[in-house]
Amino acid sequence: MLVTMFLLGLVYVIFVVVLSFSGIPWYLVVLIAVGLFFAQYYFSDRIALYAMHAQEVSPAQEPELHAIVDRLVALTDTPKPRVAIADSDVPNAFATGRSAKHSVVCVTTGLLRRLEPAELEGVLSHELAHVAHRDVAVMTMASVLGVLAGFLTRMALYTRMPVNRGRDSDNAAVVFFVVVLVSALVYAVSFLLIRALSRYRELAADRAGALVTGAPSQLASALVKVSGEMARIPTKDLRAAEPFNAFFFVPALASGFSLSTLFATHPPLEVRLDRLGQLSAQLGGPAPAA
Repeated sequence: MLVTMFLLGLVYVIFVVVLSFSGIPWYLVVLIAVGLFFAQYYFSDRIALYAMHAQEVSPAQEPELHAIVDRLVALTDTPKPRVAIADSDVPNAFATGRSAKHSVVCVTTGLLRRLEPAELEGVLSHELAHVAHRDVAVMTMASVLGVLAGFLTRMALYTRMPVNRGRDSDNAAVVFFVVVLVSALVYAVSFLLIRALSRYRELAADRAGALVTGAPSQLASALVKVSGEMARIPTKDLRAAEPFNAFFFVPALASGFSLSTLFATHPPLEVRLDRLGQLSAQLGGPAPAA
């Protein structure tokens, strides 16, 4: 799935390059590229809910879930997000939206069945921290900058490559190949940097969420429980959930080696538990169980 995501981004870069060679003014190419990312940013909540087949629920339908969210938004003095549930046995949660007023927090039925209320509160606090940190905007902007870097590289190369008028077709093919290759390399670097940024954002959400609840050990307990339960989920279900790993509380990874272990969107479980343990010690609470 990670390879697929990378290739989709690469196709996007090539698409921008092709537009540039089609004679369309460069500023229109930039507008098209930014426009596509803006649509992704603006409709991120709707796209995520639709893709996960999640349904918004009212306080009458899920009073306990809404009560936890109400308590967290009261503690942080932030607007209450929409609350949704996805019918999936994969125990996970995510929050998305372009702002606090246009956000949604979603949990799976598998998560609700497995966690205690205090653990669920820790998970939801982590997810609401993503909203407070405007992580959708941060990650979208990072992606935009990556693609624009590739586009500007293409412009710089193209303007400096002389073309022999007697061999226009051959030279154009060579220029196109070199430009696509360099643009792809620039995109590859940005891809790795975005993954690193994503891992840091997860650690920041862990810390902020634990500070809000004052119970790092409960968030750590949820991490251990959810990570352990992943091993019991059928592989086909994990693979179906993998495209949403950038959003998830804990990545859904099928067993065996994959590039996801090299270019992960989340830090290793041991690192997250260690950070929460340090925070718990600072707050004078019990150390999270490993």
